[in-house]
Amino acid sequence: MIVLITGASHTGKTLLAQRMLEKYSCPYLSVDHLKMGLIRSGQTALTPEDDEELTSYLWPIVREIIRTAIENRQDLIVEGCYVPFGWRRDLGEEYAPSVRFICLAMTDEYVDARFEDITAHASDIEARLDDSWLTPEKLKADNRAVAEGFLAAGEAVTFIGGDYKKTIDALLQG
Repeated sequence: MIVLITGASHTGKTLLAQRMLEKYSCPYLSVDHLKMGLIRSGQTALTPEDDEELTSYLWPIVREIIRTAIENRQDLIVEGCYVPFGWRRDLGEEYAPSVRFICLAMTDEYVDARFEDITAHASDIEARLDDSWLTPEKLKADNRAVAEGFLAAGEAVTFIGGDYKKTIDALLQG
């Protein structure tokens, strides 16, 4: 089984992937690590700020890693925000049923009530170098855009609107 975790910034994608890795002893691929490896090695002129271009650049690589894992009957957790809304169609109907898709998005109310907690936990799993761009308005806009895009594509979205730990624990049981 492939677990594909995506969602808006600061929703806990990496935290969920880490917990799944610990629970299921399953390999884990961070799309952010792939991104930074390609950028730092000079394999692309893109920068971490080139979100739309990075999705187009990274998704074909990630898609083929997922297909290869499925073909080899290997389990894999893939986590990152560079997943296109039409990922399922692009992956192909023979591969998509082998993927458990998880998309995380926070509600506006959650961001308003917990913005300080969100920023306080931003580096719990990975060290963020610069979050100076992060405002409640930008975070809410990002979460709405991600949720609307995946919902329009027919995907389920897990909304974080109340007890964060319960939401993540439910996904771990899933």
